[in-house]
Amino acid sequence: QVQLVESGGGLVQAGGSLRVSCAASGIIFRINAMGWYRQVPGKQRELVAVMATSGGPNYADSVKGRFTISRENAKNTVYLQMNSLQPEDTAVYFCYADIVRNWGLKASTYWGQGTQVTVSS
Repeated sequence: QVQLVESGGGLVQAGGSLRVSCAASGIIFRINAMGWYRQVPGKQRELVAVMATSGGPNYADSVKGRFTISRENAKNTVYLQMNSLQPEDTAVYFCYADIVRNWGLKASTYWGQGTQVTVSS
């Protein structure tokens, strides 16, 4: 089994900062990519940021310059530092990881349970 456990969401005023974390655990051979999506009620889940094992990060245009994704590969953990938060950033944030569980297997996508981020105006 593989689990992704998120932490760090909460309530913050506009202009403030939050950092959310996501740690993967279980039988893991390799993690190809880790990232974050967010979703508000009635809307589709949207990509926020993603980082492959090699290569640079990619961000949604709406968060460029404000959010920073980073990984700690030794801990199978991904972080999302969110600065200059705005009310429109309010959403449930889900982490995901493309994980290979054993040699010769294809990667599968796993999701965290989601963490609420609320930005008040």
